[in-house]
Amino acid sequence: MSNPNFADKTGQRVPDVTFPIRVNDEWEKRTTDEIFSGKTVVVFSLPGAFTPTCSSTHLPRYNELAKVFKANGVDEIVCVSVNDTFVMNAWAQDQEAQNISLLPDGNCEFTDGMGLLVDKADLGFGKRSWRYSMLVKDGVVDKMFIEPDLPGDPFEVSDADTMLEYIAPNATKPAPAAIFTKPGCPFCTKAKALLTEKGYEFEELVMGKEITFTGMKAISGNDTWPQVFINGQHIGGSDDLATFLNK
Repeated sequence: MSNPNFADKTGQRVPDVTFPIRVNDEWEKRTTDEIFSGKTVVVFSLPGAFTPTCSSTHLPRYNELAKVFKANGVDEIVCVSVNDTFVMNAWAQDQEAQNISLLPDGNCEFTDGMGLLVDKADLGFGKRSWRYSMLVKDGVVDKMFIEPDLPGDPFEVSDADTMLEYIAPNATKPAPAAIFTKPGCPFCTKAKALLTEKGYEFEELVMGKEITFTGMKAISGNDTWPQVFINGQHIGGSDDLATFLNK
């Protein structure tokens, strides 16, 4: 059951707030007018940078699905947290967050204006944001997903997949892919080209840098390069990949 104090603000305008942020050792300001006016924006808010669920799941999945959101009309994805800009910048460097705009709500103005400021003094956090997400169109809340009023830090409805299902239920989500490669390997080059051609975004782990020959053999059970994995499935080498992609 939702906390009655957490009013759904669908149809209302977002608070008028200015966020002071630090960019390249210089102070800059971003206003809610600049962020939201004439745009479609996904916002997700969380209790704090570096906290477990926020770092392991909430932020990474929005970052991973950012291109799918963009392809379905979303101009920007914004993460709001009651932290200062230095903490948010450090968190961004610690995360895969290149597709997300991190906004420091250090004075709680945005969170309080959304009616989602909570007291987490029992954890030594002080005032923080309740976890939620929302779709904002031209500064007006189109849809909110507010986590239920349960003990701790529930994470059930404000996730990226729930938001994407609302925006584009038939959207195709990218399957995670990884490839173990060796420098100068022509079969590795062929496999990467195949993945790119089929629209896969992949992580490359290069022998001598991110992976060793022994590690590759231990994980894949093979001693030839490359070795490709898609969505948890071991595909094999470049010829195996071509067969898999042409099914």
